[in-house]
Amino acid sequence: MAKKTGKKTFQHIAVLSRSRAGEPMELAKQIAAFLSESKLKASASYMHEESLRQQLQAGNFDLVVALGGDGTMLRAGHFCAPLGIPLLGINQGHFGFLIELEENEWRGVLPRLATGDFRYEERMLIHVEHWRDGKKQDEWEALNEALVGRGSLARPVHLAAILDGRPLTTYVADGLIIASATGSTAYALAAGGPILPPQMRNMVLVPVAPHLSMDRAIVVDEGSNIRVELKRGEDAVLSVDGQQSIEVKLGDWVDLRASQYSLRFLRFQEPGYFYQRLLSIMDNNPSAEMVD
Repeated sequence: MAKKTGKKTFQHIAVLSRSRAGEPMELAKQIAAFLSESKLKASASYMHEESLRQQLQAGNFDLVVALGGDGTMLRAGHFCAPLGIPLLGINQGHFGFLIELEENEWRGVLPRLATGDFRYEERMLIHVEHWRDGKKQDEWEALNEALVGRGSLARPVHLAAILDGRPLTTYVADGLIIASATGSTAYALAAGGPILPPQMRNMVLVPVAPHLSMDRAIVVDEGSNIRVELKRGEDAVLSVDGQQSIEVKLGDWVDLRASQYSLRFLRFQEPGYFYQRLLSIMDNNPSAEMVD
C-alpha cells in the first residue's frame, strides 16, 4: 500500500480526455461520475479547451486525471507543473512509462483518493532557453528532453557543449539530447543513454549518431547549467518534448538547467514499481513486431 499523505480528499478533480468526443470522452465522463459517487467532486473536460486552462489557472481544480498515453501525460504535465497541480494517469495509449493505472484498474483503485491512501512523486523539469545574438528568443519547461540537431538535411551538426561556463566537448552528430531523469526512458534511451531513477534531479547528455566525437552519455550533477551552441551546420532545429521544431541558426545557443517547477505525479504503487513497470513495458513492447 502507498503511504498515506494525510490529505483526505480533493475539492475538485478534473478528468481530462484527449478528444472532444468518442471513447476517450465517454470514459472521462464515466470516471467523473464514479468519483462523484465516491463523494469526490469531479468534472470531465477536453484537455485542450481554453476554458479548462482558465479554470486550472484560477485554482478551481486540485487534481488532474489524464486519460491517454505518455504523450497525453506530457501535455497535461506542461500545464500542471507550473500550477503545482498533481497529475494521475490512466492508460489509453500504447506505452505507459508515466502512467499509474491501466484502463481496467481504475474502479478498484480510485476510491483510495478519498482516504488519502496514495503518495506523491516529484519529477524535475528542465528549463530550456533559445538565444540568438544575445537575446532570448523563447523559453520552455521540458518534462522529458530537449533535442538540438540537424533538420531535413542528412548532414551532422557541430555542437559545442559548455558545462557551468567551461567547455566540455564538441559533438559532431545528428543531434544532442539533454534529458531529465523522466526523459531517460524516452528518446534518450532509444539513443543508447542510461536509465536514471525517476526522482533524480540530474540531466543526461546523449549524442545521436555521433561521428568521430564523444559517443558516450554523460550524466551531469544536480544544479548544473548546460549551454549547447551551434558551431557548424545548416537547417538545425531545437525540439522540446517532441513538439514542433524551432529553427536554430549558426551561432545560436540553448541554455538548460533544472526548472524552478516540479511535476507531482500521484502514485498508488510503492517506489519499486518503476523498474518493474519499465521491464514489463520493454519485454512487451506493443510497437515491436514479434519475430518467430
